[in-house]
Amino acid sequence: MNFKPGRLLDPKADLVFKKIFGNNKDLVKSFLNSILPLADDALIDTLEYLPSEQVPRTPFKKYSIVDVRCCDQKGRIFIVEMQMGWSDSFKSRLQFGTAKAYVEQLEKGDHYELLNPVYGLSLIGEIFDPETEQWYHHYKTVNIQNTDKCIEGLELIFVELPKFKATTHMERKLGILWLRFLNEINKMTEIPDEFANVPEISKAIELTQEASFSKAELAEYDGYWDLISIEKTIKIDAERKGKAKGLAEGKIEGKIEAKTEVAREMLKEGLPLDLIARLTNLSKDTIEEIKKAISN
Repeated sequence: MNFKPGRLLDPKADLVFKKIFGNNKDLVKSFLNSILPLADDALIDTLEYLPSEQVPRTPFKKYSIVDVRCCDQKGRIFIVEMQMGWSDSFKSRLQFGTAKAYVEQLEKGDHYELLNPVYGLSLIGEIFDPETEQWYHHYKTVNIQNTDKCIEGLELIFVELPKFKATTHMERKLGILWLRFLNEINKMTEIPDEFANVPEISKAIELTQEASFSKAELAEYDGYWDLISIEKTIKIDAERKGKAKGLAEGKIEGKIEAKTEVAREMLKEGLPLDLIARLTNLSKDTIEEIKKAISN
C-alpha cells in the first residue's frame, strides 16, 4: 500500500465515495459481493457502470445522497446510495429508483422474461429505526404465508452504519472490513494489518488520502460537512420546538409543527425547495406557502 503521511478523508462524503466506488470496478464489485445477500454461486464476476440520473446543479447540489449504478455479467442492476441524513421518504425513493430501473430495461414489444433483477443498496449515516438493534434491513417480495417463496425482481437493502459494530456477525468477513472502512478509516492514524492485507481495502485507503485530492476538492469536501452540520442542526432545533409544542397540543400536531419549523429554518438558510421537500417529507406546495408566510 502506498500510504502517505496526512489525514484520511471520510469515505461517506460524496466526493470520496464517488472516487472510490464510482471509478473502480474492482472495488465496487468486492463491496457488493460482500454486502449484498447474493448466493455463493451467484456472485458478481464482472460489471459495467451505468450513467447516474441527471440531477440539476444547485448551490447545494446533491450533498446528502450520492449514488453509483452498475450492472453485472448476468444483466442484474445494482444501485448503491450513500446518504448521511434520513427522512421517511428515502425508503420510497430507493423503491422508486429500483422500480424505474427495472421497468426501463424493456423496450416496447419486448418480453417480460427479459427483465433482470435490480438491487438497491442504501448506506445510511444516521439511525432511522431506534426501536431495534438490527442494522441490516433486507426487503423483497415474499409470500406472507410462506416466506421461503418469493417473486424475483426487486430487492432493497438498508444499512444503518452508526449501529454497525466490528463484532457484528456477517457471513462474509470482507463485508465486516468494508463496513469498518466506511465507519472508522478517517479516525485511524495507523492502518491495521487486516486492512492492509486485503488488496481491495488497501486500494480504497489510498484513495481516501488527503494527498489524493486537489485543493479545490478538499474545499468541496469541507463544505460538504459544513452543509451536513447545518442540516442536522436545523432539524434538531426544529424537532425540539415541535416536541415542546406537541406536549401542549398533542403528538400529531407536534410532528406537523416540527416539520414546518424545519422547512422554515431551511428556507431562511436558502436551501432549495427540492432538498427541503426531501428532508421534511412536506409537499412543495406546503413549502411554498411557508415561504410566502416568511416573506410577509
